[in-house]
Amino acid sequence: MRVGTIVRVGLHGRRVRGWVVADRVEASTEVSRLRPLTAVVSAGPTPDVVELSVWIAHRWCGPRVAVLRSASAPNRAPEPPPHPPAVRAIPDQGPGTSDADRLADTVVGRAAAASRVVVRWPPLLDRRRLVRGLLASTGSTIVAVADGSRARALARWLSTLGHRTVVLHSDLSDRERTAEWSRATLGTCVVVGGRIAVLAPVPDLAAIVVVDDADEALQEERAPTWTARDVAVERARRAGARVSVVSASPTVVALAGLGESVAPAPAAERAGWPLVEVVDRREEPPGAGLFSRALTDALHGAIAAGGPAVCVLNRRGRQRLVACDACGEITRRDRTGAPLFDLAASGAPAEVAGAAVCPHCGSTRLRVLRSGVTRIREELEALLGRASVADVDADTLGAPDASVLIGTESVLRRHEVHARRPRLVAYLDLDQELLAPRARAVEQAFWLLALGARVLAGRPRHDTRLLVQTRMPGHEAVEALRSGDPSIVADAERARRRALGFPPFGALAELRGAHEAVRHVTASLTALLELGLDLTVLGPRADRTESATLVRAADAETLADALAHVVPPARALGRLRVVVDPPRV
Repeated sequence: MRVGTIVRVGLHGRRVRGWVVADRVEASTEVSRLRPLTAVVSAGPTPDVVELSVWIAHRWCGPRVAVLRSASAPNRAPEPPPHPPAVRAIPDQGPGTSDADRLADTVVGRAAAASRVVVRWPPLLDRRRLVRGLLASTGSTIVAVADGSRARALARWLSTLGHRTVVLHSDLSDRERTAEWSRATLGTCVVVGGRIAVLAPVPDLAAIVVVDDADEALQEERAPTWTARDVAVERARRAGARVSVVSASPTVVALAGLGESVAPAPAAERAGWPLVEVVDRREEPPGAGLFSRALTDALHGAIAAGGPAVCVLNRRGRQRLVACDACGEITRRDRTGAPLFDLAASGAPAEVAGAAVCPHCGSTRLRVLRSGVTRIREELEALLGRASVADVDADTLGAPDASVLIGTESVLRRHEVHARRPRLVAYLDLDQELLAPRARAVEQAFWLLALGARVLAGRPRHDTRLLVQTRMPGHEAVEALRSGDPSIVADAERARRRALGFPPFGALAELRGAHEAVRHVTASLTALLELGLDLTVLGPRADRTESATLVRAADAETLADALAHVVPPARALGRLRVVVDPPRV
């Protein structure tokens, strides 16, 4: 056995799995009272990851066992050999032959001098050569990529060039992931995968590359809600390894945390973004809705040219917001069109549920203020005539073979859509992203635009078109897209967050759960505030089912210490979920 080995122990009549987290420990009780281990089950995380799990559990206020489970193989894995294999040098990729290759070599040459660096790389340019140039020349490198299909494609490409690759992603089966996990324990490899890849059991870590750190898939949804970027930075620091973040739109947290930033020359970076058309909806005639003349012409042009068009609208269903012309009341509806309305409390008859009548007064004079994807698909079918239109959301399997695809942002993540090489990506209502009541709304909106730009990467720049409909054409996210300069968004976000004390100039956590538990944790945090801790407590805010509180601290360490003090007693009073670094607060 070693630190990290998975064992079974007898506990209250059951054989429970556990991890060895330390050895040569002085017993705190009499040796005769200690119970023997039942069995050695499997190899587990490397000792450095076991030690790192303490930091992760404290930093994101969650159970340490959840981190150890993510860092372990799902099935039984053999122990690695006691002596790591001889170090094998990474094959040299040689000089570039195309303009994009030479540009990547230039950027890699500038980034290689820094141990921690953010590399800004435009979405239309192939980034495989760039990532390969950031691999360590000896030892093992971890590459974290949120998208599973892209991770596998990158691993296959690296394998053809002589690299020994390992794929660690949550969408693999347990058997496949266990086999890949065991291969990683041998070292001298490139581990490519999702967020769990940053916990890979490589014994000779030399470099970590995080691709697209703005992607929310790189943050764990369950407590502790750790992010691949921050864990990669800390693990690299402890191992003395190099860490790089590669993104078309790097986050402000990455830029502040890693310090060094490298990007192509402005003209070269601008050429790596698609052709952009901004439609000012303020100039559209009344009643035009989401279908501007420019959008209609662009859709007809893309269809006539034979390439599919992709429309993005982050609203599912048919009617999401409906106004009554008779009584003036507004009713929200779910994706099926049924009113989100307490009929029993209002006294309205039950038969109005799902019907095209106002649940307040019974009038049929309803006006749709905000349509969902399903309703827009129906209207597009009528507008485009014979062209086929299909909607795509998170529940859709595959991508239908249609001339126009409309969906939520999930349509931009489908590899089937990328394979069809769309000519047009259109954002029907960007304002709902720019004005979303979220702390990271602008950064997330620009990341959504970068996702759409990457969908167009299969075509030459002159054959691409990214159309944005907005009533704020002067917004920094729109200006950054027009000029191909993401620093415009980063600079504006940095100033806002510094003024508000939001990350990276502070730390945030959202606590949500049973009313009594949230009230207790809020009172405890307020008491710490009175003792002089640099905290701001906002809440609690309660609804019928649960309460929520938002807490802000001067830094992550202060927040972690405060939560470690107040959360355990509060959990004894009821359910309590803690989300540190909440992505959608």
